[in-house]
Amino acid sequence: MARASVTEGAARAGLAARGAIYLLVGALALQITFGEGERQADRGGALAELSEKPFGAVLLWALGLGLAGMALWRLSEVAFGAAGADGRTWRKRLASAARCVFYVMVASSVLSFAAGARGGGAGTSSDEQSRDVTARALGLPGGQWLVAAAGTGVVVAGVWIGARAVMRSYHKHLRLAEMSRGTRRAVDTTGVAGGAARGLVFAVAGAFAIRAAVDYEPDRAKGLDDTLRSFAGTPLGPTALTGVAAGLVLFGLFSFAMARWRKV
Repeated sequence: MARASVTEGAARAGLAARGAIYLLVGALALQITFGEGERQADRGGALAELSEKPFGAVLLWALGLGLAGMALWRLSEVAFGAAGADGRTWRKRLASAARCVFYVMVASSVLSFAAGARGGGAGTSSDEQSRDVTARALGLPGGQWLVAAAGTGVVVAGVWIGARAVMRSYHKHLRLAEMSRGTRRAVDTTGVAGGAARGLVFAVAGAFAIRAAVDYEPDRAKGLDDTLRSFAGTPLGPTALTGVAAGLVLFGLFSFAMARWRKV
């Protein structure tokens, strides 16, 4: 019982922390749309923005610890299985392990930023990180194939994320019976629109990585900030960026809903 209580608290704190980051990134992207944004629309920019708020240091530590809670939750799923009938299958455990590793990396970068190590991963532009990683990968034997494969994986992940959001696959993870009709409608609005926008961003970033591999040019790879800005260069112009940015804000709100209603 004690373990379940700790795991549940960690999961809900992690989901709330994820929501806060997406809200900030979406808000920064909206500022870019209106020509007011000076920050990078990525995790580093979000943390820098947060650090300048009242009690910013406290908020950064809370965010980092919340993300560490997300990693702990995923680790518990690897060890004990996830909620649901198929939560103990090897496929679910493997997915939880991958998510655990990802959130360990994110949490460590946020905590490093909070501790003042601005040169760490969270303080570095996601665009610079993407170009650096791509350049190193291209320099390896078979590097073009590695980068192309990684980009394809990100595209597939983006399509999968968006499709699951549109199909409302998240319903199986929610305590729907405890929601009112209005609450369920609001959660679906944020879940579908937010998940679709998140998936689209992943897919476009993956496409840029594939292009970098084909052209053998690391600068073709784009991080979150450059990926978001690229939407403004489409035929829809700033309208496309506005829509995607609003979608990321909605995904942040959806993450808060998940923190409240998710089965853990």
